[in-house]
Amino acid sequence: MLVIGENINASNRSVAEAMASRDREFLEGLAKAQAEAGADFIDVNAGAGQDAREHGSESMEWLVELVQAATDRPLAIDSDVPGVIEAALSRYRGERLIINSVTAEPERLATIGALAAERKAWLVALAMGAGGIPDTVEKRLAACELIMDHLTRLGMAAEQIFFDPLVLPIAVDSSQGLVTLKTIEQIKSRYPGARTVMGLSNVSYGLPNRKLVNRGFLLMAAHAGLDAAILDPLDAKTMSLVKVADMLAGNDPFCKGYIRAHRKGSIVD
Repeated sequence: MLVIGENINASNRSVAEAMASRDREFLEGLAKAQAEAGADFIDVNAGAGQDAREHGSESMEWLVELVQAATDRPLAIDSDVPGVIEAALSRYRGERLIINSVTAEPERLATIGALAAERKAWLVALAMGAGGIPDTVEKRLAACELIMDHLTRLGMAAEQIFFDPLVLPIAVDSSQGLVTLKTIEQIKSRYPGARTVMGLSNVSYGLPNRKLVNRGFLLMAAHAGLDAAILDPLDAKTMSLVKVADMLAGNDPFCKGYIRAHRKGSIVD
């Protein structure tokens, strides 16, 4: 399972403050710590909403250069603003790349989809359209169908597409955990070449002992067919369960990855 480190995100107050003050040391430390903890990609998000549209390009350019200087891990460029994504790509020097994200909205597919196709990037595709997050598996799959059809016409291979089945807090609707899991299963069945990804911590929002909930859901999602997760790689127990999930789902031949991690002392129970 691919791990995308989530910690450099301007929705986090300390990160937003560090970006506003151009605190290189703090942000470089976050990038290095996530890489050392085993993140395969480092997500970089310079902000959302009106601020991102007005100042996001400059902030994202600065952030991309900073993180690249701090670590050799590839990046996940995280924005829903095409201009911000373009700005990030202009400064990105790596070969492997994730763009996060696009939806089934035609104008976003046309712009962000084209950027991903041109750059030969992996693209996170949210299973939703203009109406927001659908509340059923069927509606989410309908969005996936539109996305797959458009992106393949742009020349993208199914392997470049990471469908996000979307995770809503179960504290708000206790049925949504199962909706997400069933959506993963159906995506893997319909599009065996495509991959799946989700933001793990969304499931536990509003609940106590959130990390425990996240870890349990990670294992269930791995069984359903999850290929990648956006999570906190500094949580050693969750990272240990990534190894366990790969092993139990048959993605770790002869348990070599798990045993190797155990010998390094990185498996925590």
